[in-house]
Parts: sequence; structure tokens; C-alpha cells
Amino acid sequence: MRTLYLDIFSGISGDMFLGALIDLGVDGRQLERELGKLPLGGYHLHFSRGQKATIAGTKFDVHVTDEEHDEAHAHSHAHAGHEHSHAHAPEASGHHHHHEHEHHEHAHEHHQHSSHHEHDHAHSRTFSEIKQLIQSAGLSDWVKQKSVAVFQRIANAEGQIHGMPAEQVHFHEVGAVDSIVDIVGACIALELLGKPRVLAGPAVEGVGWIDCAHGRFPIPAPATLAILGERGIALSQCDEPHELITPTGAALLAEFAEDFGPMRNLIAKKIGFGLGQRDNKTRPNVLRAVLGESSEGGDPHDWQIDTIAVLEANLDDLNPEILGYFSEKAMAAGALDVFFTSVQMKKNRPASLLTVLCPEADADKFCELILRETSTFGVRRSLAERRKLAREFATVQTPYGEVSVKFGKLDGRTIQAAPEFESCRKVAEHAGVTLRQVYEAANRAMKEIA
Repeated sequence: MRTLYLDIFSGISGDMFLGALIDLGVDGRQLERELGKLPLGGYHLHFSRGQKATIAGTKFDVHVTDEEHDEAHAHSHAHAGHEHSHAHAPEASGHHHHHEHEHHEHAHEHHQHSSHHEHDHAHSRTFSEIKQLIQSAGLSDWVKQKSVAVFQRIANAEGQIHGMPAEQVHFHEVGAVDSIVDIVGACIALELLGKPRVLAGPAVEGVGWIDCAHGRFPIPAPATLAILGERGIALSQCDEPHELITPTGAALLAEFAEDFGPMRNLIAKKIGFGLGQRDNKTRPNVLRAVLGESSEGGDPHDWQIDTIAVLEANLDDLNPEILGYFSEKAMAAGALDVFFTSVQMKKNRPASLLTVLCPEADADKFCELILRETSTFGVRRSLAERRKLAREFATVQTPYGEVSVKFGKLDGRTIQAAPEFESCRKVAEHAGVTLRQVYEAANRAMKEIA
């Protein structure tokens, strides 16, 4: 099936993502025409061919035309060490990352001019206002739904960090313009590519510090970490002394990437490079995007295939309270699932079979956890190949509030749909209704968009 693989060895930002897709063949002028359907002015686009570390690719920029905004953009670019010729506000990692952190007025803007933004609420948009702006545009339903979903992920993270409802999170106007163009543009570009299945390499972030509104903060930025964590995306750091993944980049990954890992049975048809701003020290500042066909050995279905580790241990002498504690600790550490099965062991002893499912790369970590936290003297380890439905995430409106839902697709058709428990729980607590009422309302709303 048609697959877009994002090789994020040097991170990802909104402008790098768009540059890579244009490099793959998305018509920049058609993208511009579609973006023109937004009731949004005060900017124009620039995309041009260039090089980073001798790698040729496409640089995408948003130029905010308001003079005051232009000046702020130039300042942020100088601070971030990027070479944005046309100052793209939403990013800051050698991509247009620094912009990104300026997007969210109550966020961790790592701009030296953040104080100027902080005190200018008259020139900001809330997430609720941005959502209304997107939904009123003459774009396809898919683009509007996905654009709002990506913004929702950022607003949820910022709201969590700053202790406020997502709807009230402020995006400074400069950042809002850039982030709206980046996020909506990314969704348009994916639609122009035919809405391919999206996979990505392991998420890699740099090290060091960013300048926030109230001081310095270590990389990864708070919103980036929260967005990836909420989706369950594992993050590793490398020795690049800069931010590599921006909140916009993280939100795009969280919304569109179905799985993370090395390329697997992918036949590359086209390869594109989206260029960042700075010259990195340890790797080219580029996002490589591979558009091709996934070959699963003649498999008749488009399900996803991956390999996980299955860890097992028989326990006949452990306090059940400790088993419960272990389960919570393993899930918090990133296990895919933990469960116990009643078994009978030698000498007719009743016992529990502990099973931990985890990513293959984390098997040793969980073997150690089992050995340290339980009474077993050994762990059985095997690998299992999984078949999974392609997943899409969305939000639906219920009488009690917005609920996150997921859809499972096979061969292009939705065959499973389910509300997300944590989202339902939060809505039920906030609205003062039962969890069952929220589930029922979400299920009704899902039927309308499935």
C-alpha cells in the first residue's frame, strides 16, 4: 500500500515537513491556493531549492507581512540561530522550531522577545478561535478534522503545562499565523499526496537548553514531551546540542504516524528532503521523507505488522498486592500490556503466570524490572509478530464536551471504533455525569463520522 515514511533522525518541524512533501512532488502553488481558502491574511509563502550539508532539498517558509510581526520574526530567527530568509514563526530547532514555542502565548516560548508577546493578548488567538477559523474555511472535511486534531494535541499539552483548559490556551498572533499555515498546510499536503499511510523512524531529540518566557528550560521542550508522551511515542536523545523536535512536529507525528521504527519492506518510489534553518553539528538538518509502497510478502490486507517481545514468569510465592504494584509500574515504564493468568505449577501449587508485552527494543529493560520487582529467578523471552489495524485518531463533539476517539481500519474501511477512556473520564468528571453517559454519547457521535 502507498506509504509515507518519515526518517526523523534529525527531528521534525512543521516547515521541514512541508518542505519534504513539496520535495516529494506536492504542487506548491496548489498548496497555496488551498491555504487561500482560510479566512487568514497577513502572510505569503516561500519555497525554494537549497542544500544542508550538501543534501539538496526544499526549504519552506511563511513570511508574515505585518511589519511588527516581521521584526519579531527576525528577532526570533537570530536568537535560534536559523537562517530563515523569511522568518517562519512556528519552529525552532534548526527547523523553524523557535517559532513554534512562540505560538503558544502561555507556553515555553524560547524567544528572547517572548515578553513582548506575553503582554499583548490583543494580538493573540485562543485554540477555540483557531478551531472556529479552520472549521469555517472552504477546505475538505478531512483537512479540517485533521487540522483541528493536530491543534488539539498542542492545546492539550499547553493546557496541561500551564494549568488551564485547552480551549483557553493562547497562541500569539505571529505564532498563530505560522502555526495555522504549517498545520493546515501539512494536512492539505498529505491530502494532495493521496492520504498515504504514515510511518516514522524512532523519535530523536537533541540536548541542551531553550530560553523560555520565565528562564531556561532543558530540551526537550515541555510541550514536545507532553505531546509525544500522551500518544505513547518513545523519545531518545542524541548528542546534537540543539532542539530537534518542535511541538508542531511532535503533534504531526502524534496525529499521523501509525508506527515508529526502522523501514520494513518499503519500496522507495520518491525521496524528498525538507531543509531546516541552522547547520547542525552532528547531522544534516534535514527531514527525509520516503514515498513508496509497502510490500508485506503478498499479504492481501493492509494491516500493520510489527514485532514485540513477550516476557513471561511463573509466580507461586508472591503477595498479590506486589503483583498489582508491578503492573502499574510496568505500564508507567512503557509496557504495551501486563496481565496475569491463573496456572497450576509443580506440586499442585496454584500460581500466576505474569506476561509483559513490550517493544522489542525494551525487552531487556522489562526483564530487569521483572527480576527486581518479583520473586522469579528467571524470565522467558520470545518475539511475536503482530497484525494491527491502521489507527486514526479524532475528536467528536458530545453534549458533555469533546471526546478523543480512535478508529481501526482494514483495507480502507473502518471496522473498529472506540472512545478513549482517559478522555471520557475527564469529560465525565468535568460535566458531572456518569462515565457510561459519556461513552454512549461518544459512540453516537462516532457513527456520524465513521
